[in-house]
Amino acid sequence: MAGQNIVYVSDAEFNDSVINSDKPVLVDFYADWCGPCKMIGPYLEELADEFKGKVTIAKLNVDQNNVTPSQFGVRGIPTMILFENGQQKEVLVGADPGRVREIVTQAA
Repeated sequence: MAGQNIVYVSDAEFNDSVINSDKPVLVDFYADWCGPCKMIGPYLEELADEFKGKVTIAKLNVDQNNVTPSQFGVRGIPTMILFENGQQKEVLVGADPGRVREIVTQAA
């Protein structure tokens, strides 16, 4: 369902794909059953296309990967965390397209 420019990551790949990335990565912590997650999904696809090469948009399924969400204190979904240079820079809980755009635009 995700666009071509969305990257799916798992607990096992998180460090390589997110922490060690040479560009900013916005990680969407989501679940397939989550209504607000489904609502923000198409918007994240648009951002992934628009900011391709500048900011990576990644998704991590919390039902299939429970280590990483715990590490970063994810307690509700959708939660989006922006990582830059291996560090957590911004956290957004909830489906707020305007705030997501603001975070991604600043990172680019």
